[in-house]
This record gives sequence, C-alpha cells and structure tokens, in this order.
Amino acid sequence: MSGWKESELNRIGGATELEITSRRGDGSLRPYVTIWGVRSGDDIYIRSAYGSENPWFRRATAAGTGRVRAAGIERDVAFSSAPPDVHTTIDAAYQAKYDQYGPQIVGAVVGDKAIGVTLRLDPQQ
Repeated sequence: MSGWKESELNRIGGATELEITSRRGDGSLRPYVTIWGVRSGDDIYIRSAYGSENPWFRRATAAGTGRVRAAGIERDVAFSSAPPDVHTTIDAAYQAKYDQYGPQIVGAVVGDKAIGVTLRLDPQQ
C-alpha cells in the first residue's frame, strides 16, 4: 500500500490542478506552484512540463520533501523517482485526464522526455 487513503487518491487524482511546494533547508515551505498531476494505481505522480531545469522541479528533487494540496487535501510528501515500469500507465493517465487541452500541451508531459522528470508523491505522517 502506498500510504494514501483511497479518498485522498480519488480527490487528488481527480483534481485538475495540484499545488506543490518543497522545503527549504530550514524546514520552511517555499511558495506553492500549480501543476498537473495524475493518479496511477495507488500512487500520485507529477511531471515537469519544462524539463529538469524547471525551478520547482530542481527544488523538489534537491529538497526531497514538501507538501501537496488539492481538492481540500493537504499532505506532507516525499518526492521520489518513479519506478521504470509505470511510465506507460502514467502517460495514459495524463492523456485521459488532460487531452482536452490539446496535444501540444499534453505532449509536454508524456513520452520518453517525461521519464526523467517524473516524481512520485509519497505521503508522510
């Protein structure tokens, strides 16, 4: 089990936008950034649409921890790498959820280029 409650998975996974933040060295939270995210199985995944140099992505991977809020849920999370065997299902989840915004926009977060900029959100106690 991933540590998420089913209701959290449904609400966060169903939210069009997620807000994420990472922790500074002193433990305080940075300002929230609005991004897309998807549920795949019992996990929540986020991807950087603008590659590994996107500031929020660099900060999240450096910090390793932060917080997510969406659909009335707010949880501390750890940012971890996605297992290699889930990217096809993550792509499908992004396409199912966001295709309405057009292939150029969804194309920024699917495919081989998105593998290295995919993070799993692991809930913390």
